[in-house]
Amino acid sequence: MPRRKNPNASGDLTQTAYVGIRQMLFHNDLVPGQKVPFKELAEEMGMSVTPFIQALKFLEFQGIVRREPNKGYFIEPLSLSEIKELYNFRLLLESSLLERAIENLDKQGEEKLKESHQQYMNALEGMFMNKKLVADMNFHLTIAELSGQSLQKRALQNVFDILHLKYQISLRYVTGSKSNENDHGNILNAILERDTKLAKKLLEQHIQSSGKHSSDNVSRMIEEKAGIQF
Repeated sequence: MPRRKNPNASGDLTQTAYVGIRQMLFHNDLVPGQKVPFKELAEEMGMSVTPFIQALKFLEFQGIVRREPNKGYFIEPLSLSEIKELYNFRLLLESSLLERAIENLDKQGEEKLKESHQQYMNALEGMFMNKKLVADMNFHLTIAELSGQSLQKRALQNVFDILHLKYQISLRYVTGSKSNENDHGNILNAILERDTKLAKKLLEQHIQSSGKHSSDNVSRMIEEKAGIQF
């Protein structure tokens, strides 16, 4: 009897390829501006190029990679205007989500928020910067989750995807700084006090400060790359 094919196998391989590419981006095995050697990477992951290309198409839709006809796929280069736009969008989106989160906040929500903040504090004690980035993101996404606005939370998740997969080098100073640690604690306290006005003010200042540091870092990186020949 011929072996019956799993109808989900192709999708499973695409998902595996997608997760694999994300990991390579997050850990800087693939960097902005680089051509994606998808044939070699597919071979390393033990799959055909088809699911790998499907995964790249989804990342293209997210704005993380681009396809150039007859040349292949490339990681999108750093863009100062893009990172500024991302932080402006975060500012609008998270401010709205915070207000709804405070309206919906109950004891269970308080515990979720405290736990998320504690995980962030624990991550700061370690030496792994990527772990700090994830913990930082999860604190903000927990606030978004408590708002009950699932579509807006997914939009925020996509913003973090682009920031972490393309711009994470520029985020390292921001996430590891003492001011960022204090910001999270102050925002948490204001939320627990149901002080919407103060919580929004602190959150907006936090995002604006993070955005400025990240934009400055990206600007320096672009200038340095343009000014060095080797």
